[in-house]
Amino acid sequence: MKSVWARTLCRLLMVLMVWSPMQLANAGMIGTDQAASVATQADRDTLFQFLGRSDVTSQLQSLGIDPATVKGRVAAMTDQEVQSLADKIHSMPAGGDSGAILLLIVIGVVVWWIWFRR
Repeated sequence: MKSVWARTLCRLLMVLMVWSPMQLANAGMIGTDQAASVATQADRDTLFQFLGRSDVTSQLQSLGIDPATVKGRVAAMTDQEVQSLADKIHSMPAGGDSGAILLLIVIGVVVWWIWFRR
């Protein structure tokens, strides 16, 4: 009985495999300039996203700089300048100050030590 079900299932799977459409991958070579332009555009997008943040916009306005002017200047930058700024943005710390986390851990250890010494 088990072999009948296994043969039926195998036949069904073979029919489904033949019936399913074949998709062929189409790969081609791309030039260095195309690959570099994709990376440069990603870096420009990173800068524009950074300039679109509310805290950055408010800081620029407090310095007397129009954010639209800054976006125009970023659009006029060379690829090397854009890459340099994007690298600086990516190297910035993502969170707050790590000293606060360290202080929280020390306080937790002290409380744990006092609690279990009783």
